[in-house]
Parts: sequence; structure tokens; C-alpha cells
Amino acid sequence: MAAVLGLLIGLILGAFVKPDIPIVLQPYLPIMVVAALDALLGAARAYFERSFSDKVFVISFVSNVLTATLLVLLGNQLGVGSQLQTAVIVVLGIRIFSNVSAIRRFLFRG
Repeated sequence: MAAVLGLLIGLILGAFVKPDIPIVLQPYLPIMVVAALDALLGAARAYFERSFSDKVFVISFVSNVLTATLLVLLGNQLGVGSQLQTAVIVVLGIRIFSNVSAIRRFLFRG
């Protein structure tokens, strides 16, 4: 519950404060958001499956965001940033849709 409350407070603060994103981080922000969304939906799925662990969630959240960002950074250094960014988005997108599907099945299993 604390994670959801923290997320809501963060969203509200972000909407009103409108922080400036450093230029260096701007190309990586979309990847970070998609990776974070994947971790959040994975946590929701684990919650509905009654296997949620706050430690696993935090580790998953941080590692997803860092791994996705570092992959895109590596791709940029190698000159294939857009291709690697597309690959990361596709993989995370598949995971997001898989988690949403599992949550939907749980909610509407009737």
C-alpha cells in the first residue's frame, strides 16, 4: 500500500511542480517510464496472484529501469541506439501486455 501511496504522491507532485529534466537524461526518459510501468504491472500481477514481495518489487523496479537505460546508452555508444531502443520497447511492451492480460483474467474470471 505504501508503494501505491508513494506513486500517487509522486504523480501529484510531478503534475504541479513540473520538474526540468536534464538534457542528458531526456533521450532515456521514455525507456525509463516504460521499464517502470513494466515493473508496476508485474507487481500488480504478483499481488493478484498472492505472491507479491516488496523487496522483489523494489529490486525489479530498479533493475528494470537501470538495465533498459544502460542498454539504450550502450546502443547509443555503438551507433545503433534507435534499433536497440526499439528492441527494448518491444520486449517491455510484450511483458506489459502479458501482465495486463493476466490481471484482466484474474479480475474477470467470474
